[in-house]
Amino acid sequence: MAHLAGTAATIAWDSGLQKRAQDYYLLALRAAHAGADTAFGANVLAGMARQMLYRDRPSDALELVHLAQKGIGRTTGPRLRAMLYTREAWAYGAMGRVAAFRRATDEATDALSEAVGNEEPYWIAYFDSAELAGVTGGRLLEMARRDPHQHAEPAAEFIRQAVAQRGPEAGRSHALDAIGLAECRFLVGDVTGAVHHTRQAVEAAALTQSTRVRTQLAQLYPYTVGKAASQPVVEARTMIRDLLST
Repeated sequence: MAHLAGTAATIAWDSGLQKRAQDYYLLALRAAHAGADTAFGANVLAGMARQMLYRDRPSDALELVHLAQKGIGRTTGPRLRAMLYTREAWAYGAMGRVAAFRRATDEATDALSEAVGNEEPYWIAYFDSAELAGVTGGRLLEMARRDPHQHAEPAAEFIRQAVAQRGPEAGRSHALDAIGLAECRFLVGDVTGAVHHTRQAVEAAALTQSTRVRTQLAQLYPYTVGKAASQPVVEARTMIRDLLST
């Protein structure tokens, strides 16, 4: 029951149905508690923290992550611990606490290095080195919007690592990676690179129905607007607009 509700919450969240996702998360949390499944309960809390982060409530997210970490201690597997550290890092990044972000990211890397084989639950198997690189790059990108000089290039490097490891077959993740790379290039003023990655992002986004992908793609659109925009940028703008209008 807990796992079914957790899956439903993730699907609802990715579809933009935030209230429904919240209801499913609460149901999953109660079911995990009833079944004494502390590991999955921590996973649910991580999902709830992600919701708080997307609602610009990093302090609330950090409380949820710390609650999850306290609940599992070191009694659970390294992949789950690594994922929770990345959620902790996300909250710190959103709060502008750069040193704490780096510490939590290093802890995630250290934890994941202990992962061996398939000894953990199936629902955390997705969290591998590619996922760690992708989420780290995504969080650095968010920080780069405030300070592109310090964070844009490191963000791009982590995202490129994710792309190299998971490739186009990753679907939604591949589309998000391409969007992230395009924004990194826009932030540093590399228009040629930005247009290249925007084209890739639109092509990848067309292959998924993820609301999250389209929301992220829409964030690229303002970078393409302006009277001084070159023809390639105008063409990239048209590609984004055409896809989002379908």
